[in-house]
Amino acid sequence: MYICNEYQKKAANMSASPDTLVTGASGLIGRWLVPLLTRRGHTVLVPLRGARARAAEYLAWTAGHGGDTERLVFDELDLSRDDLGLTTSVAGIRDVFHLAGRYQFGMSVEEARSTNVEGSLRALRLAAQAPQLRRFTSIGGYRVADPRALRAAGEITSDEAARRRLYKRLGAYEASKVEENVALRAEARRLAVPISVVNPSTVIGDSGTGETTQFIGLTEAIRDLAKGALPALVEPMAFVPVVTVDYLAQLLAGVPEHADGPETSYWVLDEKTPLMGDLLRHVARRLGVKVPRLTLPVRLVAALPRALTRVEPETLSFLSTDTYDTAGADALARKLSLTAPDTLRALDRWVDFLVSVDFGRRG
Repeated sequence: MYICNEYQKKAANMSASPDTLVTGASGLIGRWLVPLLTRRGHTVLVPLRGARARAAEYLAWTAGHGGDTERLVFDELDLSRDDLGLTTSVAGIRDVFHLAGRYQFGMSVEEARSTNVEGSLRALRLAAQAPQLRRFTSIGGYRVADPRALRAAGEITSDEAARRRLYKRLGAYEASKVEENVALRAEARRLAVPISVVNPSTVIGDSGTGETTQFIGLTEAIRDLAKGALPALVEPMAFVPVVTVDYLAQLLAGVPEHADGPETSYWVLDEKTPLMGDLLRHVARRLGVKVPRLTLPVRLVAALPRALTRVEPETLSFLSTDTYDTAGADALARKLSLTAPDTLRALDRWVDFLVSVDFGRRG
């Protein structure tokens, strides 16, 4: 366990050991979830890579976002180790939120699997050692956890040839998240660990402020649109739903108490999100720029050089007209008395924030 100097005196007076573990606490979702958990009285174990150097910044973030810094306990995080590199006991841990992973395109198969599959399995096995564990809650993805994707990948945990085909077809990031979903569920059954997988769509900024710490994916298309560098619309009829990070954090926080059954899934997305072409037109009006007139089918873009299209090939599978079953998440929201934010208003605030930080180039 590591506690930074300015926090040490307060922490020394704490009688409670951590009751909640959040991996990936420094990622976008974790930065909204952790302050929320502390406000609700949870003492949160926050493992970070390089915790000694990063704890002060994280404390400042938590305080600045309404969290109780007296309820944070820091430790090191190493997903390559069976104990995750923790020196803090998990004896008092009731809830584990596993948010750590590599959200990156262009990875090798080995890079993607080492974190998103093997690291996640280590986190689950460690959680299984906590005698008071209530639930292991993991982040999946609205596309990668779709039942059709899982059926197609059903044998990847035992069939190496099937795994290679999956990674070739989807790319390393998406395939690793599909494999993670299959592997975690199977291991949770073996270990008798209650598990919930939350599958968010594209996570945008806070519904009130627009603030975000993530600048890839849809952000890149909006950046190119703002700077006149978007050459064409790709699959304008695609449904690429969004969800605000604060709404997602509130749903996540409610999962351990309200999940119904040993294995549950929740698709969290805003069904009122405009189709891709309409979304970009709305953003263009906000920015005062023009939308490209040229539209291209996904297959053509996939066949063209990336240097020409400026599109990461792995993202093309997300341009789909598929819809998703949000009944579980909607029921959870009702239990929590949560109302989804207004879609277009949240998009506007997010876009304004992106512009204010030059799409992540300045803080």
